[in-house]
Amino acid sequence: MSAFTPDHPALRPFRFAGLDLPNRLAVAPMTRVSAAPDGTPTSEMADYYTEFAEGGFGLVITEGTYTDTVYSQGYRNQPGIVSDAHVAAWREITRRVHAAGGRILLQLMHAGALSQGNRYRDETAGPSAVPPRGEMMPEYGGSGRWPIPREMSTADIETAIAGFTASAVRAREAGFDGVEVHAANGYLLDQFLTDYTNRRTDSYGGDVANRVRLTAEVVAGIRAELGPGFCVGVRLSQGKVNDFTHRWAGGAQDAKIIFSALADSGATYLHVASEGRDWIETARLDGDVTITALAREVTGLPVLANGGMHDLAQAARVLADGHADMLSVARGALANPDLPRRLAQGLPLDRFDHGMLEPMATLGNARRWSRTARAMS
Repeated sequence: MSAFTPDHPALRPFRFAGLDLPNRLAVAPMTRVSAAPDGTPTSEMADYYTEFAEGGFGLVITEGTYTDTVYSQGYRNQPGIVSDAHVAAWREITRRVHAAGGRILLQLMHAGALSQGNRYRDETAGPSAVPPRGEMMPEYGGSGRWPIPREMSTADIETAIAGFTASAVRAREAGFDGVEVHAANGYLLDQFLTDYTNRRTDSYGGDVANRVRLTAEVVAGIRAELGPGFCVGVRLSQGKVNDFTHRWAGGAQDAKIIFSALADSGATYLHVASEGRDWIETARLDGDVTITALAREVTGLPVLANGGMHDLAQAARVLADGHADMLSVARGALANPDLPRRLAQGLPLDRFDHGMLEPMATLGNARRWSRTARAMS
């Protein structure tokens, strides 16, 4: 793998969503299923997040964190932000990341129908009683087909919105620099946005303007509670963990409606993810326009691009050609938690190996893989 050079555009400072950052590199949210059984973050997680800040990443976005004690939890050993114990443990993580010179956002996640491990409920819930495509993910502790969710009532929807808002308040108490609302990758908010999982006939179903309504209401609720100065981003994707090839049926027109609704609701930034694929495979919409450039054009908000951003030439094009303002890195960050420092020094990057996530994507398995890899090298 090639090395970055010290003048690579990813190394340029940037004021992002009110945060002064030393570079344009963010750690993407990655599920690590390594919290305590009750969702409390661990000291191992604190070491994990701090390592990225010490390695030079200007921004760290946490793994998806569940937001209520009803239907939101997606995995066993997923961290939560619903109790005082959760807040206290996260506060230690934010303290350490800040001490290392980084900024950190908490990703707020409701799994909806894609829950494969909820300590609070045996059933799942989603926009409609539609079985999710594909099968559960073994790297996160699941197996077999997804269960059919029960259709959420209006009261269920209100509970979910309240959970996001209360969790954002707790995130601020825990010292986070902001939150990212997870509306991507097939989870609850994306289920409402997706035509084939949302068959509702009320104000949350039908055309794309209605299907994005729940995400907009979540953002607006957080904004109303925390005021104009708090960073509230939204992560979106066309593909999903259980459907890599899905694309918004209306293409660029759907994208404009979605992006505009979220900007109008008070979003501070947009994070466009490429689930399971490189950015170049998923970014093209109608003609030559890219989904990330369109998000910037329509909203005027800063945009994070995701998907294979450890490809150095692609990363440079995305920034230099105006497709996005920042880059979020997942696999490349796991293999190189000091990636920005390597960038600045012109050092080569280590290649990601999927063995880091096998048989499960836990921090313990990653450490064992690293020790084995070093012993064999």
